[in-house]
Amino acid sequence: MRYSTHLLLAGALSALAGSPVLAQGDAARGQQWASQGDGSGAPCLACHGANGEGNDAGGFPRLAGLDADYLTKQMLDYRSGARVSPIMQPNVDSFSEAQIRDLAAYYAGLPSRSVTVTGTVSDELLALGETLANNGNWDSYIPPCATCHGPGNRGVGDSFPALAGQSPNYLSQQLKAWQSGQRHNDPNQLMAAVATRLSDQQIEAVAAYLGRLNASDDGEVKP
Repeated sequence: MRYSTHLLLAGALSALAGSPVLAQGDAARGQQWASQGDGSGAPCLACHGANGEGNDAGGFPRLAGLDADYLTKQMLDYRSGARVSPIMQPNVDSFSEAQIRDLAAYYAGLPSRSVTVTGTVSDELLALGETLANNGNWDSYIPPCATCHGPGNRGVGDSFPALAGQSPNYLSQQLKAWQSGQRHNDPNQLMAAVATRLSDQQIEAVAAYLGRLNASDDGEVKP
């Protein structure tokens, strides 16, 4: 069974490697849209921070330094309803596709910034999260996050976003959304398959560990 999981991941990664690259946007215009919004809702910076650093207390993800094509797809999915969020949908539904690509180009061009993490967790929980993120738990058919999200969990292309330095509250929310079936816009349902095998403790652990990684270095965990 372990080998079949490896083959599934390898096949999915190979297929995604050939996915078309979306047209690039204009980062200068994207900065304007980020500060003004789409005219019908709050500007992006109100929730995601002045520099795209995110807000862990509110569960708002960091956007700075994420892949432009990944960001474009997520915003288009929010706009179409393929990804559901009562907060995001009304804030992007008036943006054109070109404006969405501008926004994505702007946030992708910002320096990667680790979100400011709220709360404290035990060393034992962080150790469990580190094991799951880097080694997985093959007895439960849980692959390491790094298998798809790359070395240091800093992202691979437009399908596997950077997880290092991301809001733990956001990561936990998304894992639970995949687990419940509320979210289902991941490639080949890979995340849904993994999330259903995670316990609540494992979700808390892996989110806490990934959120405490520095977003732009060699994987040091912040205190």
